[in-house]
Amino acid sequence: MAPAAVVVKRGSVYLTRETCERYFPGLESVILLRRDNNLVIMPVRHAAAGGHLLKLRNSAGDRVVNAADFFRQNGIEDTVELHFQAFWCATRVGLEARDVFLQT
Repeated sequence: MAPAAVVVKRGSVYLTRETCERYFPGLESVILLRRDNNLVIMPVRHAAAGGHLLKLRNSAGDRVVNAADFFRQNGIEDTVELHFQAFWCATRVGLEARDVFLQT
């Protein structure tokens, strides 16, 4: 499967409509996890499970996840902008971007 372009800026994760349709179809929230130096974006199937909202960003259907606290706790300040490729990881059941937390 092709990699997904992911952007982190101003404490938020920006995902394209295509990425959300491919990996998070019909979902309204995700969980962000740090695994070593990797960022894992996992789908949340039930709202009661919590997570971060996948908010609609524009009329094109792109989404944004506001998670400034998560990134600050992991050493990525609001002024940092990161662009990276994420791949679906079957063992983690989510999109995984490698070495995100080494880029700061």
